[in-house]
Amino acid sequence: MAERRGRVASEQMAEGPEGIGPLPPARPLDAIDQDILRMLQADGRASIRSVAERVHVSRANAYARINRLVEDGVIRGFGARVNHERAGHGTSAYITLKIVQNSWRTVREQLRQLPGASHIALVGGDFDVLLLVHTPDNRALRELVLTRLQAIPEVLSTRTLLVFEEEDLEPQG
Repeated sequence: MAERRGRVASEQMAEGPEGIGPLPPARPLDAIDQDILRMLQADGRASIRSVAERVHVSRANAYARINRLVEDGVIRGFGARVNHERAGHGTSAYITLKIVQNSWRTVREQLRQLPGASHIALVGGDFDVLLLVHTPDNRALRELVLTRLQAIPEVLSTRTLLVFEEEDLEPQG
């Protein structure tokens, strides 16, 4: 009976990002966990001490909670929010793709390799994939779409939506 429960539990585990393996079942987040997430979204460089003080727990408790959030896959990583224009990628575009049915995994792997690819989403609606890219200029965007994307055999069609202005809505701290 215990063996069966172990198998069922492992079968119910969510798949983690490629190369990481399955994630444990999601645990509910309490108000302190939510506060920690908001704080780290605003400032991923916040010290354990400052997190502990802001959410009113010990440093050991804050450290354990952050580690659990990472292990559970709630926190996927820590990084910098980049101003793409100042970083030399002044042209941004959303590109919609229609792809061959059941080719998502293959296409996703190829899209991950594209220079400037920032976000990839499988979506429902009039198109199958939404891709956000940042390129140095329109010439590089043209090359990416007409040469790289349209060379992927599973891509049936593309539509490029040029971004004139963008704003990051994540908490700013």
